[in-house]
Amino acid sequence: MTRNKRVCLIGAFACLCAFVLVLAGCGGSGQSTSSASSSSSSAASETAWYSSAKADANGFKLAEEGTLIGVSDMAYPPLESVVEGKSDQYEGFEIDLTTEVAKRCGLTMKWLSPMKFDTIIPLIKQGGKADVGVSSFTINDERKKEIDFTDSYIDSNQAIVMKKGSDKKGASDTETIEKLNAKGITVCVQQGTTGEEWVRENLPNAECKPLDNAIDCLQNLQSEKCQAVVADLPCMAFYCKESFTDMEVAVQIPTGESYGIVVSKENPELTKAMNKAIQDMKADGTIDQIMNKWFGGNI
Repeated sequence: MTRNKRVCLIGAFACLCAFVLVLAGCGGSGQSTSSASSSSSSAASETAWYSSAKADANGFKLAEEGTLIGVSDMAYPPLESVVEGKSDQYEGFEIDLTTEVAKRCGLTMKWLSPMKFDTIIPLIKQGGKADVGVSSFTINDERKKEIDFTDSYIDSNQAIVMKKGSDKKGASDTETIEKLNAKGITVCVQQGTTGEEWVRENLPNAECKPLDNAIDCLQNLQSEKCQAVVADLPCMAFYCKESFTDMEVAVQIPTGESYGIVVSKENPELTKAMNKAIQDMKADGTIDQIMNKWFGGNI
């Protein structure tokens, strides 16, 4: 915390200054009261965005009228990624799917610049900047405490990726996992993902190393800063085939996950409309077509 007879006033002012200086020493961060108060008010205002937002004719509370604004980390091909050489354009299974969902809801799709994966749910919960989070989010109870999900549109498992011919691999999946669960072994994961949860639960003796994105994880494996990477199977299979060809999916972990689009709990009409679009797209074969485009068939 920082930043009328003459004799009495001087004395009182001196006491007040001393008191303020003592409080300043206790603050630790050096942030002023006015600054902290301003930040707190700003955060409260942003958190309360939905309560003051006016719903459109469909009952949607949108950051921009007539537009569905999405946010992703854009680092998980073939689900979502930045178009090579075009930093403001994006592509992938989830990009095509969400664009079609928006269209069927009568909205135009718009994407914000990529964000770190673990900042997306707080942004959607806060409201006012983006309406949906689309970044291969596994539907689970822990996340449901913070936000809502649409119905699932694709299933996935986890994958353990290792260098080809690695001596850490066992003759069976069980033996490989046992070899990785040892002191001196480092396993990279994308921070805030279900892959990180799996490693912490199933490889307690290994060092779990959270990083910002899947590419960072694979680059760590390539430079031998870790012995394995655990992440979503569709993305890992793609990278091993297209970019990191000296690596392979050593183990497929049958976690039985399903992806959904992240929506605020304060926007139930939007979730309802998107669910209808997803169900219609399943029924008329649109999702199968998009899946075939990006995965060469159903997964």
